[in-house]
Amino acid sequence: MSENEQKPVFMGTYFDKSGVLTLSRWAAIAAWVALGLYTLDWLMALAAVAVQFGSGLFVEKGDFLFNFSNVFVPYLLRPLPGIIYFFILMGVSRFLLIFLDVEDNTRRAARPGK
Repeated sequence: MSENEQKPVFMGTYFDKSGVLTLSRWAAIAAWVALGLYTLDWLMALAAVAVQFGSGLFVEKGDFLFNFSNVFVPYLLRPLPGIIYFFILMGVSRFLLIFLDVEDNTRRAARPGK
């Protein structure tokens, strides 16, 4: 086959392989960006609570522990959406790569004599 001739295109492919790889890379990048932004937001919120605690905002008479736990517990749940987004986007990225491998293996198995 000369350099000017292209390989025949497999007609069973309904997608662009480079497009799927690009989408997979962007999903992984978006996963890390989402995780980083939610982590930064969480750290800033914890710093704000620490400053408020240090300035005496949470000091009350009586049941201090229960009041502080009611204020502090939502800050522990704050990074949870970022973690969920991270795993979903990384799963999308990996599944796209797995589907590319399955399609490639199916294409190789369909070739007679190889």
